[in-house]
Amino acid sequence: MQHLDNDCEALVVGAGGGIGSALVKRLLQDTPVGRVWAASRTPRQASLAALADAYGERLAPIHVDVADPDSIEAMAGDLRARGVRLHLLINAFGFLHDANDSIWPEKRLEDISVEGMERNFRINTLAPALVVRHCFDRLNHGERAVIANLSARVGSISDNRLGGWYAYRASKAAQNMFTRGLAIECARRARRVICLALHPGTTDTGLSEPFQARVPAGKLFSPDYAAGQLLARIDGATEADSGAFLAWDGARITW
Repeated sequence: MQHLDNDCEALVVGAGGGIGSALVKRLLQDTPVGRVWAASRTPRQASLAALADAYGERLAPIHVDVADPDSIEAMAGDLRARGVRLHLLINAFGFLHDANDSIWPEKRLEDISVEGMERNFRINTLAPALVVRHCFDRLNHGERAVIANLSARVGSISDNRLGGWYAYRASKAAQNMFTRGLAIECARRARRVICLALHPGTTDTGLSEPFQARVPAGKLFSPDYAAGQLLARIDGATEADSGAFLAWDGARITW
């Protein structure tokens, strides 16, 4: 990794999830980054505790509930109070269905619900926007910095050939629009900040588990593999790439 050195600090929001925890581990294991702030609802969970034992103060767990705007603002305030300067912010969380299946991807128009739409937009669209809003001053310091929002290919309007999944598709498309608009604003007021929408591919996590039977052989990735590919895309991105929607392998996805 050419851009992350021991003077850099990274924030991974959603560090308790499959891809998020793999990103934290990869950043600690494969880069000399000085500190990784691992933000989750349960910052003392076993996976992060094990990493803390291995990497000491390079790992800094921090609490956030991405469904709560006040919690997001408090997390950013904590970082600000500590004088943290970020060179990487990854929003590595998302919502598709809940644990008791009361919210599920829609197969037809009649399946749309207020609860499903609200939950998808709160987590997939509003939360990433608020994280960036409140952490932006930690990234706009004149040095290279990357904001990476984990998106999904199904959020591409032009690539939608199957229909369905209304709430998830729409919320990810809205998130993509936010990332694109953010890149345009950064080009005017924060030129060293690179903004990316990243598709990790279908990854073996709880989010995709109910739908993995339909995944072609060789196309279901481990969280560790997905994390490595995403960090390669982040490390290789230039200011000319800001506002791009990139797949795990570097291919550009149309909006």
